Amino acid sequence: RLSRFLLGRGALLVLLEPTLIRLSWTFSLDYSQFLLAGVIWMLGICMMLMAALVWLPLRLVAAFGLLVIFAQDVFRALPDGALPAFLYFGGEVPLAGGPTITVLYSIVPWTGVMAAGYAFGSILTREPAARDRACLRLGLAATTAFVLLATVATFISGPDEAGRPFLLRMLDQRKYPASQLFLLMTLGPAVALMPFLDRATGAVARWFQVFGRVPMFYYLIHIPVIHALAVATWYVRDGSTHSESFVTAPYVWMPETRWPLWLLYAVFALSVALLYPACRWYAEYKARTRAPWTRYI
Repeated sequence: RLSRFLLGRGALLVLLEPTLIRLSWTFSLDYSQFLLAGVIWMLGICMMLMAALVWLPLRLVAAFGLLVIFAQDVFRALPDGALPAFLYFGGEVPLAGGPTITVLYSIVPWTGVMAAGYAFGSILTREPAARDRACLRLGLAATTAFVLLATVATFISGPDEAGRPFLLRMLDQRKYPASQLFLLMTLGPAVALMPFLDRATGAVARWFQVFGRVPMFYYLIHIPVIHALAVATWYVRDGSTHSESFVTAPYVWMPETRWPLWLLYAVFALSVALLYPACRWYAEYKARTRAPWTRYI
């Protein structure tokens, strides 16, 4: 049953990436301009791979995940080509007689992260005290490993041409594809904080829980919301929507039209405020109806 669910949900995510999500990023149906293999595509492929991995013993799944994460550099030996780009390198992949696909998130190392996360789920089912101790130990161990290894690596690499401070260079780890240091830096503190965040109560905690109950729904609707707000903000500020900037959205560099930070955070806060009622409604609907299709969104 789990395997079928992962296979179906993974296929749905892969389908959503070039359809609804691409339309939300670009507001265009012109596929000759831009096609993205982004985070949702990657999650879908990894879920489909997990549909096979869940048949293995849990220890093997954990070992596979950690091996892919920490031995990912072996994929650097692959030759150039479309398949290696999807597997590890990322970049531009031209299709014969079709558009160029921009591979932002590759399968490795994220399939390893998903497998390790699946095995980590067994820790979360333990008795609360044992669960909290394990999370704290694992999280602090990963964070400490990052600090030590990144400090040594940054010291050895020396100053860069931009003259950035040591701390900024240490935090500037590779995300595409996600390096071992990037994963230690991000996952370590998150795991260590879980025992404390799990005890959070009050209005702020309930506010965050609304979004946490419907992460996929939030993701699908937040893209058209921020796109529409960006277009409206640019029109009010510059008298132009700068529509050309969205042809290869979402990560283009636009130095001529950059916003001041106060405006960026104001639009961010407005986006979250607009999304909250919709997410609260869907969370309540999902809990009330328990319709089978809501398991996929």
